[in-house]
Amino acid sequence: MIINSIYILIATLCFGIIGNVRGKNLIFSAVGGGITWFFYLVSSHYIGSSSILCFFIASVFASIYSEIMARILKTPVTTFIIGAIIPLVPGGSMYNAMLQYVQGNISQSLSIALKTLAIAGSIAVGIFFISSLFKAFTLFTRNLSRHKSI
Repeated sequence: MIINSIYILIATLCFGIIGNVRGKNLIFSAVGGGITWFFYLVSSHYIGSSSILCFFIASVFASIYSEIMARILKTPVTTFIIGAIIPLVPGGSMYNAMLQYVQGNISQSLSIALKTLAIAGSIAVGIFFISSLFKAFTLFTRNLSRHKSI
């Protein structure tokens, strides 16, 4: 698991270089990819391989990591969230769905495409959930501090 996470960290680092992420943000973005993949592997070990819930859990951890690092380094969250979710993106599954379609296996293609769509949706919901919680917490603390100063 740890070796796989290190490989993903290196791949995410290379993706960050292509995406013009610079300096310490590049390193922390790559670490986010490694951590996300580690949580995916751990959850898939305990829940079951390639379960949609595993992708959701990994995206929640990716989003938490990205929100925290964005506040610590005073950088936009997208700098870290993109690097953190890159390992989870189901590109291979979408390719397989299109390949099955081109080869005439429509039912197999639809089955793979629906599973891929569910995975992408679970990743999006995990990010949205944590992002909304952080936004609500930020607004709550900001309003609380304004009322105390009055």
